[in-house]
Formats: sequence, C-alpha cells, structure tokens
Amino acid sequence: MARRLIRPRRWTPPRLADPGPTAPLRISRRLPTGGHGPEDVRFDDAGRIMTGLAGGTVVRIDPATGTSAVLASTGGRPLGLWPLAGGGALICDHDRGLLSMSPDGEISALVSPGYRFASNVVAGSDGTIWFTTSTSRWALDEHTGDILEHSCTGRLVRRAPDGTVTTLLTDLKFANGVVLAPDESHLLIAETAGYRIRRHWLTGPDAGRTDTLVGNLPGFPDNMSLGSDGLLWVAIAAPRNPLVDRLLPMPGLLRVLVWNLPERVRPAATPIAWVMAFTMEGKRVHDWRSSDGSYGFVTSVAERDGVVVVGSLTENDVAILDTGDVLG
Repeated sequence: MARRLIRPRRWTPPRLADPGPTAPLRISRRLPTGGHGPEDVRFDDAGRIMTGLAGGTVVRIDPATGTSAVLASTGGRPLGLWPLAGGGALICDHDRGLLSMSPDGEISALVSPGYRFASNVVAGSDGTIWFTTSTSRWALDEHTGDILEHSCTGRLVRRAPDGTVTTLLTDLKFANGVVLAPDESHLLIAETAGYRIRRHWLTGPDAGRTDTLVGNLPGFPDNMSLGSDGLLWVAIAAPRNPLVDRLLPMPGLLRVLVWNLPERVRPAATPIAWVMAFTMEGKRVHDWRSSDGSYGFVTSVAERDGVVVVGSLTENDVAILDTGDVLG
C-alpha cells in the first residue's frame, strides 16, 4: 500500500534545556487488562481504574485485587476517558468522536461528524465538555507521520450543556491531554508535537486568551490528569528525537525523503517509561524515568491517594508505580 504523502511545515523547536535532576521510575505491579493498548487511565469515584483498549472495549480494574470487568464496547478505538458519577463515562473515540457511556454500558454519540481522532476529554460542573482532537490529517497508527509533518491541525472543542459544539482553538501541535483547573478558571492542553503545555483561560480578565504553562519539555507530553495531591500529572510518551528537531526548521523535502525511507531506518520513539508532575503554576515536582524495558511508551498517568497508575499504547497491562519513598 502506498505511504501517505506528508506536507511538511517548518518550525524551529526550542533548544533542549538541561532537564535537571530525575529519579527512577519503578513498577510495583502490573494489572492485566484482558486486551491491548490501555491508552488512557483514570480513577473513577470509587478508586477503580478505567481504561479503553484497542479492540474497542472499556474496562474497569480493581487496583487492590487486579480483577477486571468489561463495561462496554464503543465499536471504535477508545482513547481519553472522563469517569462520571455513578459509573458512566465520557469517551474520546478515535473513530467515532465524543461518546457517552451510561452506567449500564450503553454507548451514545455526543459529537461525531468531523471529529475523528478525538483524544482527551474533561467536563465542568455545569455539564460543559471540552475535548481535544489530535490531528485532522493522520490516524492513530500513523501518528509519527503527523509528528514529522508537523501538521498543526489539532483542536480544542467545547460542547455546551445544550449540545452546541464550538471549536475554541485550532492549529494546535498534536493536541492531546486536557485538564480542567479545580476552580474551572482555565484548561491545560498538552501539545505533543510542540513539547509544551498550553493554558487556555475560561474566566476572568484573560478569558479567551491562551498562553504557555510549561514549555520546552524534554519529551512528547501525552495524556494528563489532575491528581488528588493537586498536581498536574503528565505522561511523556518518548524523549525528543534530535534528528527530528534538526529536520523541523529545514526545507520540507528532507522530511519527505526521511518519511519515504523504510520504517526500520526512520526516526522512532526511544523505548522509555516516563512521567512528570507539576504544580498548577508550572513548577516541576516529579520527573521519573526508566529505560530498563519493564514498561514502555507511557501515554497516560493518574494519581489518587498516593497510588500512581500508568497506561500505554503498546502494552497489554496497566502498571502501578512504586512510590513508597517518594509520595509516602
């Protein structure tokens, strides 16, 4: 099958800064999901882990016992989740858009046409929903094409309680994780291909304005979540690739040539397990990394009462981290 053509856009990434001190990421337990690719992980209101799998199922896992239960099947590829009180959830589905899952597992579409690659979702106290779409050019299994192309076709979308859908931001660099501030004054959006976390103000004198909370990250930020500890937890899928950083500001023909190389010699993600945590003001608190092969390509992280769980697009299990000497 012919490889999709890329349309390279030039961008000069910030020079990679000294990352500062890091700590080892250690796996305490692996919890089988019964499938593959738990891309996003979330704690529900009862402390159970919810995730979506490559086969289309949404499952719930008891972290204490490791037992899992299938809740529903979306008929697509579930990515970001937002658990709702009572056992339901909002689901970003790569194929079907924004979905709602009832407590008994019934799936209904909330926003579908034109919103493929819906990535991550949050809801406000009044029923407003915000979600991201990563790219309008590429599919999940071609996401490296978007990184190399630098398409900047990600979006932040709002669904009002009356069902009205509005695109708030466009031209995002592979929009991914989204977090709502506790006071609902702003949203935080991970721009995976921009190596940064943006802040979009919803209320106050800066309402409608977007700035940067954390920039020049050393890796690709993916899904994010707000922990019970008040920290912003960020999954880092992979370190930045020096070759890609060098190619991005250069004539696009070079990236076209690289994209058309055999896959085995094209730039690829470095295997690593990596999470970071920041205050809501953007100060780094934790930076945990491991390249020992025990887990890899972390695309999500969630914290609740000192328990930290991670998920991955390429693993079969979710993993509970060993945080005993760090979080207490």
